[in-house]
Amino acid sequence: MGVINILFAIIFTIICIQRLVELRIARENERYMKNRGAIEFGQSHYPFIVMLHGLFLSSLWIEYILKDAPLSPFWIILLGFFLLLQIGRIWSIKSLGHFWNTKIIVLPNTTLVKKGPYKWLSHPNYIIVALEIAVIPLIFQAYFTTIVFSALNIMMMFVRIPAEEAALKSQNDY
Repeated sequence: MGVINILFAIIFTIICIQRLVELRIARENERYMKNRGAIEFGQSHYPFIVMLHGLFLSSLWIEYILKDAPLSPFWIILLGFFLLLQIGRIWSIKSLGHFWNTKIIVLPNTTLVKKGPYKWLSHPNYIIVALEIAVIPLIFQAYFTTIVFSALNIMMMFVRIPAEEAALKSQNDY
């Protein structure tokens, strides 16, 4: 197994494990929030988000295997950026605490979190995910995956962000 294959296997495995851990955290947070009277919104588009992320990982895997391309000439910079994004992802999740979820779950009459990256941005985690979808495949020159899934993610965010903001406005002083 070459160095490129090992690097791909490590990054791909880390991403998969990270996503599974995040789903577990989301499930625990969902239970915590719903036990306190939280309401779920956006159920109709949520399966498409799950599908988008599953297909992204599948596309990355397939394109990597089929192309057998060398690493990007900028791979070290892209990998460094990816690692910075992971710090941002963890910061976003930790800042929201029990309010973080992969679903839109809103606890009525609560003060919105305005700490961490949420001091400056309304949706930092969505920005991080969008950048990850672009950067991860670029490390391995998987341009099809970068282009297609960046476009699909942008389209999904045109649904997701307004749904989340409407949910927050309906239950809190957003």
